[in-house]
Amino acid sequence: MSNLTDMEIFARVVSAGSMSAAGREMNLSPAVVSKRIRRLEEKLGTRLLQRTTRQIAMTEAGQGFYERVIAILASVEEAETFVSRGSARARGILKVAVPTSFGRLHIAPHMGKFLIENPDLSVNLDLSDDFVDIVGDGYDLAIRIAELSDSSLVARRLAPVHRILCASPAYLKRHGAPQSIEDLTAHHVTLAATNQDPWRLAGPDGIVTVRTRAPIKTNSNEVVRECLLAGVGIALRSTWDVGPELRAGKLQILLPHYRASKDVGLYAVYPSRQFLPAKVRVFIDFLAHLYGSSPYWDAGLEDWLHLPSDARAS
Repeated sequence: MSNLTDMEIFARVVSAGSMSAAGREMNLSPAVVSKRIRRLEEKLGTRLLQRTTRQIAMTEAGQGFYERVIAILASVEEAETFVSRGSARARGILKVAVPTSFGRLHIAPHMGKFLIENPDLSVNLDLSDDFVDIVGDGYDLAIRIAELSDSSLVARRLAPVHRILCASPAYLKRHGAPQSIEDLTAHHVTLAATNQDPWRLAGPDGIVTVRTRAPIKTNSNEVVRECLLAGVGIALRSTWDVGPELRAGKLQILLPHYRASKDVGLYAVYPSRQFLPAKVRVFIDFLAHLYGSSPYWDAGLEDWLHLPSDARAS
């Protein structure tokens, strides 16, 4: 059986990106770290890491071993927490990857309450719209807004996500409201970040694909949002993003019988583990209770949310 400390050193090397960085974190010399990795590889009879002068990379065997090692280490941490505290109380550092706009609007404002409830826990909240490698980048979990496909990760649905077509009154005053998808694609300015083009909309006759056309190209969803509010064009936006503007009349819903797929949801995604660490569990439970099946950002929008699929555009 492999030494647990050697497994921990291996996991730290992967998350830190180099043996020297892992050594600094664990107060070990690079030579000792290298020796322990070699000993682990000899015991396993396979190479786990490909080494160069500048970086390391996991072999295929190393990737599979790493995924299992972090599960073992998480279980050990959970067991130690249970014994030392008499319960699985959350402690340590929780590393979370969150989409930029959602994190700013719907996670950051609630962190104060979460930290009061979990005083032994600190949170490393990374806001990015990049699709992070949870295991490879060392995250405990990621919050994703997606239509998830099969993967080796575990996902818990936290809330539904509704995406609707909308525009500002200023835009509609100049151009009028589209009366059909054909009208939308032929005569209107449609705004989207580069990673959300084209749109896939579910309508009365199934899925339709809309390629956007606008005088501005951007990779930023927040830029799209500001252009939408400024009257530049029509956009497909989530209610968690524009709910207040919809309720205030700053934006109007268009073609309400066309929406993004209902299979898109808000998920907490984390590595598959037999024993979920307390720090991950309490954060996921906190968000699930905070949002739920009828999240607060949809309040006041129930009339259109419950429209049947063959509803007529208003």
